[in-house]
Amino acid sequence: METIKSDLIIIGAGPGGYETALKAAGAGLNVTLFNGGRLGGTCLNEGCIPTKCLCRNAEVVATLREADAFGLANLSYELDYNKVVERKEAVVSQLRDGVAFLLKQAGVNVVEAFARFVDEASVEADGKLYQADNIIIATGSDSRSLPIPGADLECVYDSSRILDIEYVPESLTVIGGGVIGMEFASIFSSLGSKVTVIEFMKQILPPFDADIAKRLAAALKKKGVKIITSAAAQKIEQDEAYRPVVTYECKGKQESVTSTNLLMAVGRKPRLEGLGLEAAGVKFTPKGIVVDEHMRTNRPHIYAIGDVNGLMMLAHVASFQGEHALNHILGRRDEIRFDLVPSAVFTLPECGMVGLTEEQCREKGIEVLVGQSFFRANGKSLAMNEPDGLVKLIFRKDDGLLLGAHIMGVEAADLAQQCCDLMNRRATLSEMRSIIFSHPSVSEVLMAALHNVK
Repeated sequence: METIKSDLIIIGAGPGGYETALKAAGAGLNVTLFNGGRLGGTCLNEGCIPTKCLCRNAEVVATLREADAFGLANLSYELDYNKVVERKEAVVSQLRDGVAFLLKQAGVNVVEAFARFVDEASVEADGKLYQADNIIIATGSDSRSLPIPGADLECVYDSSRILDIEYVPESLTVIGGGVIGMEFASIFSSLGSKVTVIEFMKQILPPFDADIAKRLAAALKKKGVKIITSAAAQKIEQDEAYRPVVTYECKGKQESVTSTNLLMAVGRKPRLEGLGLEAAGVKFTPKGIVVDEHMRTNRPHIYAIGDVNGLMMLAHVASFQGEHALNHILGRRDEIRFDLVPSAVFTLPECGMVGLTEEQCREKGIEVLVGQSFFRANGKSLAMNEPDGLVKLIFRKDDGLLLGAHIMGVEAADLAQQCCDLMNRRATLSEMRSIIFSHPSVSEVLMAALHNVK
């Protein structure tokens, strides 16, 4: 069998994989990148980017519904969902081509095949053996499903399949009120679907601050989304018209909901199957590959980044874990803080957060000061006809250090990033109160929250 040697092997070509490959090549390493699917991975092809395209379509339609507020009377339009899908595919294709160009330009050896370990120093793909001084596993994740009867029925869509649907569902049941579930609930509700969300936990968006989650739920309910929390899906069946029927238990009572379409959105699981980790002696659990603070496995020259290690399943985390692993390989130091990761949910309105929630501070025994403000008092938000929203900033009481920012409203993702920037510089309440905010801007909701700290 032919043997090909490199300085670095990367298995998986999602954001973590291909961005690390580009940085490694830029540092002078000979890199072999295994692309077992489509360049860009889940994020580019089946996740972040295509869903954001649909979010934008939903936002436009929602704005058109409020045309009277902007002085547009008797406006009429028809939604051509085929063109919605075409636009999504065009964006994804353009970005994927861009990734391929960058890899080629950087001299990365891209192998269009799945790779599996033969031993701790070698992987096999497409009938050839590949070896490298260091290996990074970046295979991402797959959609999870509940172990309930009917979960494997053809009528049950996951987040990848529903992106290829060719029409707007008349009605949609979403099992799971996390980030993925709520984004699709918001998208299809805005496009005209009657949406029901079934969430096992007591609130939607379990990782988010409770006040933000409650406010988002209230906003979506106003728009017609039915949200059922503390509900456990028990089984899925089809009625005589082949429509999916979900039976669930809520507060001790068994209920059911029938819809034309069904989305299973209960999270993701690390993609471990077929890697041959046993042959390499790499430790893993169902939650992911076990790594240390440098993303290194129990085999010192093998690293695992992104969803496959299960630490935090976000594309931008994968990218920075890859950079951190590469820096460790190269003997470089960095100041990447994985305790400060901004995240966003592109619902309408959107949510953004970074740092600790008030509940987490309470559990840790940290005394805090909290400042809140509302978008309805912000001039730019009102001018945009986007009055719905809340900002919640959390500071440590003894020294005023900003510990968390939780936001629902227009531009929430960008506002959360602004707070993340300040937290990385260890900003305090008194320092932030000295910052000049531009007027009129949505960011003034942060300034208002600073002056409302109690």
